[in-house]
Amino acid sequence: MSEERLQKILSRAGISSRRAAEKIILEGRVTVDDKIISELGAKADTEKNKICVDGKILKFDEEKIYILLNKPKNFLCTVKDDRGRKTVLDLVKNISDRIYPVGRLDFDSEGLIILTNDGELTNLLLHPKFKINKTYRAKIFGELTDEKIKKLRAGIELDDGLTAPAEVFVISREKNFSVVEITIHEGRNRQIRRMFAAVGCEVKKLIRIKFANLTLKGVESGKFRRLTEKEIKNLYSQVLGIRG
Repeated sequence: MSEERLQKILSRAGISSRRAAEKIILEGRVTVDDKIISELGAKADTEKNKICVDGKILKFDEEKIYILLNKPKNFLCTVKDDRGRKTVLDLVKNISDRIYPVGRLDFDSEGLIILTNDGELTNLLLHPKFKINKTYRAKIFGELTDEKIKKLRAGIELDDGLTAPAEVFVISREKNFSVVEITIHEGRNRQIRRMFAAVGCEVKKLIRIKFANLTLKGVESGKFRRLTEKEIKNLYSQVLGIRG
């Protein structure tokens, strides 16, 4: 096999997404033939070089694992935290293989998160061009007028640019309190909260209830289950247009 960029190799080995792999490399956690690599752009050959992350040799023949977790509040969507805070991996028991979150939910947000060691699927699901929908149920403080809903549906100008149009469905609405479902396909940092803040409302509770074709049905907060073969194929079909 020819040389590949290290971030691609880490992703293929199920260590992280390519973006997260860049951070791992910059932190000096990767070695090639016992030499620390801490600069992006480095390449290696998986058949000729010994590649390690945190001292563990990469493996490419591990069983692929796909987990759906209902994340509670106050858990980080990361593999580990240098401040000792709880992460989503603390909730996934009896899984010995290394897995990592697909995307993220805020520390104070709840709901559906996928964890896997399938680097290829992770990169596809997170790639902007595939526009994978994510639906949230939000409890909002502040008057949510028809004009504000119209702005959300058209796209909101944030400090990092205009958001794509959102689907907004109002479940209940009072003068200063509303419950809505909102669907977006982007994945900007704290995007939903910032969108509502931009129209003068505050998100008090945020739960992701759907990711692509997956829902939280039957999975209580803090619990998880493995995806079925059909669900995995459906995820691939959404990004590749094929079954599996």
